[in-house]
Amino acid sequence: MQIDLSNKTALITGASGDLGRVMVRTLAGCGASVAIHYHSNQAKAEALREELSTLGTRAMIVQADVGEQNDILRMRDEVGSTLGAPDIIVNNAVSQYDWKTVLNQPIEDYEGQFRSIILHNVLMAQAFVPAMIEKKWGRVIAINTECAIQCAPTQSAYVSGKRGMDGVLRVLAREVGEHGITVNQVAPGWTISDRDRTDGTELKPEYSANVPLRRRGEDQDIANAVAWLASDWAGYVTGAFLPVCGGNVMTAI
Repeated sequence: MQIDLSNKTALITGASGDLGRVMVRTLAGCGASVAIHYHSNQAKAEALREELSTLGTRAMIVQADVGEQNDILRMRDEVGSTLGAPDIIVNNAVSQYDWKTVLNQPIEDYEGQFRSIILHNVLMAQAFVPAMIEKKWGRVIAINTECAIQCAPTQSAYVSGKRGMDGVLRVLAREVGEHGITVNQVAPGWTISDRDRTDGTELKPEYSANVPLRRRGEDQDIANAVAWLASDWAGYVTGAFLPVCGGNVMTAI
């Protein structure tokens, strides 16, 4: 089985980050043209664009704050004028903060997670889904997390954003399905990335001991799930919350 995304354009937010870069390379490897979003790390985004260009992939970089409507609309126009309206959007970006208990977590962290997770997904839908409706084809893929099921101590701001995002996307799936658009989520576990490989921190026995597959996942595992959901092979899958975490969390029926 081969995934063919030829003649498709994908936009990945947070594309200069550890997971985002692998998603970009994977979708490009399947034949898609790629818009590489970044917030502040222009150098990594540009290096990734150059990497893809040497392989013959149509690619561009675009900067935006995903929690700001004007930025999202500007990004829509810039991508549209260069690559055309995206057929696939991957909402991957999220702001980072220090995790603390509910009693100690600053209110601005909850507000930040709301903007970078929930509002991010709302604004991306409002900006990019109308063009998908016109084409009668589209893929909305959002990156959630196993934490949304775990609800472990100190995760409250992150989990509140991710669980809120889940509700928005399930509603969106029902609203746009008639137009041939699927809306799905990929929920990674504690995933090995280039940062771990550089730091030598791939092994986390205390975590892997509770994972049914007894290991951490790789960034490529997440990108593979995204590519599958973006393809025609997953054309009848929508509204799904797909854990990619070796069984560390399992959705209930």
